[in-house]
Amino acid sequence: MSELKTILIVDDDPTVHHLLAAVLAPHDWRIESAFDGLEALQRVETFPYDLVLTDVHLPGLDGLELLARIRQLRPETKVMVMTADSTPDHIIRSTREQAFSYFSKPFSPSAVAEMIARAFSTPAWQDDIEVLSARPEWFTLRVRCRPETADRLVQFLREMKMDLPEQEREDMAAAFRELLMNAIEHGGGSDPNKRVRVAYVRTSRAILYYIQDPGKGFSFQNIPHAAVSNPPEAPFEHVAVRAELGLRPGGFGILLAGKLVDELIYNEKGNEVLLIKYLNHETK
Repeated sequence: MSELKTILIVDDDPTVHHLLAAVLAPHDWRIESAFDGLEALQRVETFPYDLVLTDVHLPGLDGLELLARIRQLRPETKVMVMTADSTPDHIIRSTREQAFSYFSKPFSPSAVAEMIARAFSTPAWQDDIEVLSARPEWFTLRVRCRPETADRLVQFLREMKMDLPEQEREDMAAAFRELLMNAIEHGGGSDPNKRVRVAYVRTSRAILYYIQDPGKGFSFQNIPHAAVSNPPEAPFEHVAVRAELGLRPGGFGILLAGKLVDELIYNEKGNEVLLIKYLNHETK
């Protein structure tokens, strides 16, 4: 039998504790609570929690400082950050300090539970996401080619756009995830020793994602396993090709991403892609 996983929830609002305890109850995890940052730090000093879920604004010691202290004290403990007052600077600092994930309140309790489950199934993770350069308008990272890292990065970058309509945020997140997975799986061969370079850029009129993978690239004429190559009279032809090649079901990534953003531009080699979403469609 595997050892019982332990979670410390840190928030000065009892309602948050009750909400999270209820949604996490079906899982075989031990849940403990702390209501200020200093209490949480003392608990972490005396017990090696598997995961700490902390608010940012706390009495005694704020959550981002708590994150930094935990990373120094117990680097094996994963930390997830939550806040009702999210800013790009909070997200950048959380990523720099190697938080496992980040959620703005109000959040989906089930999404938090899913990310916690992912944390417990991801043993090696310390430098999966490396910050190369960070400003609120231009955020550059390097990511190990591990499929399980994709959803973590998508969540961090989804939070950078909390002022946008929810559907627009989700469309952009879905498009970015599809092409990030392509970069990790095809460009990097899911080899954790290889890395994908990612940039998020926000201007007054557009949001841009840039992805560069370590692979040899591709030509649109040579990817019959992708839906984007299907002829109009056979929109699912790639499904049979994927089955013959022993590939997992799918192949809709490029086609789907192209429908969710305004522009999708590849370099000549095919190992770099730019996704563009205009914020003011009248100025396109």
